[in-house]
Amino acid sequence: MTKPNLKLAKLTDTKPSKLSVSLPPDLLSDLEVYANIYEQTYGEKQPVSALVPSMLAGFLASDHGFKKAKRELA
Repeated sequence: MTKPNLKLAKLTDTKPSKLSVSLPPDLLSDLEVYANIYEQTYGEKQPVSALVPSMLAGFLASDHGFKKAKRELA
């Protein structure tokens, strides 16, 4: 299998804050599959809980409406 070009880069060390969320089963399943592909791509196993913060950060960084509204609030 060729290594996929994941949108999520390899994680760096961070000191996270804890946040609990409930996910629908199909989303959790997809996140677990993503974590497996991440491990195959980078040779490093990461739990879904370690991947989600970077995924959310990438989503927020790509949301132009959010960035505009955030600037207007400042």
